[in-house]
Amino acid sequence: MATAELASRRESDYLSQLTMAATRYENRTERRERNRAVLETRGPLYADTPERVEKRLARLGTDWAMARAIERTPTEPASSAGSTLRLPPENVTSEMLGLERLIGRNNLTPIAFLEEGVQVSRSVGRITVSGPGGGHGTGFMVSPSLLLTNNHVLPGAQEADRGRVAFAFQDGVDGGPLVPAVFPLEPLRFFVTDRALDFSLVAVAPRGAQGEALASFGRLVLSEAQGKVVIGEYVNIVQHPRGEPKQIALRDNRVVDLLDRFLHYESDTREGSSGSAVFNDQWEVVALHHSAVPKTDAEGRPLSVDGTVWRPEMGEQQLAWRANEGVRISRVLEALRAIPLTGEAARLRDEVFTTGLVPSPGESAPPVPSPLGTSTLPGTDGSQARAADGAAQLTIPLRITLGLGLGLDAPLSSSAAPAPTVAPQPPPAGRPDIVSAVEKDVDAALTSHRLAQQGPYYDRTADIAARDAYYADVDPGSGGGALRDALTGLLTETHGPRPRYKPMSMVYPWVDLHKDGRLRSIYSGKDFSVEELIRADAAVAEARLARVQELLLRESTAGPAEFEAEFDALEASMPFNCEHVVPQSWFARKEPMRGDLHHLFACEVGCNSFRGNFPYFDFPDFDEAVREDCGMREDVGFEPEEGRGAVARATLYFLLRYPGQVGDAAREFPAERLPVLLKWHEGEAVSEYELHRNATIAEVQGNRNPLIDHPEWARAIDFTGVWP
Repeated sequence: MATAELASRRESDYLSQLTMAATRYENRTERRERNRAVLETRGPLYADTPERVEKRLARLGTDWAMARAIERTPTEPASSAGSTLRLPPENVTSEMLGLERLIGRNNLTPIAFLEEGVQVSRSVGRITVSGPGGGHGTGFMVSPSLLLTNNHVLPGAQEADRGRVAFAFQDGVDGGPLVPAVFPLEPLRFFVTDRALDFSLVAVAPRGAQGEALASFGRLVLSEAQGKVVIGEYVNIVQHPRGEPKQIALRDNRVVDLLDRFLHYESDTREGSSGSAVFNDQWEVVALHHSAVPKTDAEGRPLSVDGTVWRPEMGEQQLAWRANEGVRISRVLEALRAIPLTGEAARLRDEVFTTGLVPSPGESAPPVPSPLGTSTLPGTDGSQARAADGAAQLTIPLRITLGLGLGLDAPLSSSAAPAPTVAPQPPPAGRPDIVSAVEKDVDAALTSHRLAQQGPYYDRTADIAARDAYYADVDPGSGGGALRDALTGLLTETHGPRPRYKPMSMVYPWVDLHKDGRLRSIYSGKDFSVEELIRADAAVAEARLARVQELLLRESTAGPAEFEAEFDALEASMPFNCEHVVPQSWFARKEPMRGDLHHLFACEVGCNSFRGNFPYFDFPDFDEAVREDCGMREDVGFEPEEGRGAVARATLYFLLRYPGQVGDAAREFPAERLPVLLKWHEGEAVSEYELHRNATIAEVQGNRNPLIDHPEWARAIDFTGVWP
């Protein structure tokens, strides 16, 4: 099938999935409202069916008598089955807190709740699919070898073969990013998928790219038992939203309805969260998160955030959501158990149903099965399992098919994090050349930093003279489009040399330095030493280079396009502590835009990722809103906590220097946002820090930022001509 045809089919399938989720949600409106009313007046013990509540209580190790006693004032008698139970306050122990939380009488929980959450989250990883239709999703280990995610994340073995999963892609306790462990997916060894229940199960290589053991990340034990959750209970979701570092939506997600195969809950999940594990308060998996329920019009068509009918080309981030839908894990297991498998494939499948630890099959990676050894195993229901040396891929008629694949190109983003410090990793085995090259870059950058500090931070007299000479042939009185075109020509003509993107050596040592010799995050204002950011990026550079060498070995078989896609995904998963105020995705990571120092700023990974590729936006309630250290982000855009004037001037420079490069896509900076930049520019005066940056960058790459040199020109320039 041609790439365009395949993409069109996936978009159609995705739209179909959204429509079905919305229909299910709409059909349950009356029941859901009744549930909410009962939850408001009586609580979770009465919103669900008595049978389900009894099973839930039994799973918590209690019964109706104890539940009703805690529900009332502790000393009030409560009758059950002809007996009277008194529950004095001193008898309410920590063992009862799970029950009290269910009833809503107590929001306390043992601290071990958080510790256990950290442990189970180790088994959750970010899935990246490279090449056509690629993107990000979430998955979690459910056996020593198998990873569970959505069908629309991995619709078939072809996509899975281009996929990998990264564990420990998250911030550490010190706020710095951990180095993720990346494992290839092995669909030839095992792959099954079910479009109706939107799940895929795939084998993962036992060893990661740097030799890490898959077994060290554990697995989540799944249970077919009933009673893991009831209507009104709160669930927890560990996820990689938009491909961001690992995050959790914790106890703010209420189950509002339980269907036969699905459950609906209100939670904060976003695209890229597909395939996340949904947990109850005992950290049991209750559902596989698979879809948000979109807002729809009278004809059932999904709506975008601006109220218009949503189209796939707008991107998932433009959808307006009402709720979330998960596939009940008991139904996933039921379907998985019914699949006819034999041999090694059956053994791998059966490990999902074991409750104890199962030894991983060997510590060394098993040989990849040869396609030449493929045979076909007929199923009793007309299905076929394609097996190769024990591997299996199933296509079951009417149920298990090649289906939806999300083409997500949303960037990495995360919640704000403290100062990133990445501990240098030991040299990759057999790769002394990589470490040597990176160490040389570190030494050179630190030397540049020491030498640069020997001179004045900013020489105002010399810079004014350089500024006046630079704009000698520009007539500011011409105004409008003439002034714009004159500046664009000047910035382009004088832009030489054109350094490539390398923040460790080009940004941190001197360009972005503040007068006190420290670096400050452009969005949060947090400060770092030059050496800590240089060494943090060096650790990331080592991991990148090692992975690139592996990709180069595969280029002849993967092809240039696939290699480029994998490299882009690699950059997204291992970002530097440097922010492009105009996101790289807006100009396809091309040079000289990518390395243009005028729009590069030090920025810890957390804030860099939190902003993502959202356009700048001025929130009316910014001062009153509860927001991250980095600023405020909603679907409409991002407003930084600090540095608004500096980023506005850097963005205006970019628009002048590269007219027509951004603003031609829905997710990029539209022309109507120009007043935001002008407001921020005028609201914060040019600082000595910006004057230092501008003068230093002019020495490096030749051109200057007119908005720093002449802030008064901003209103005279007709910027409308810089958009496509």
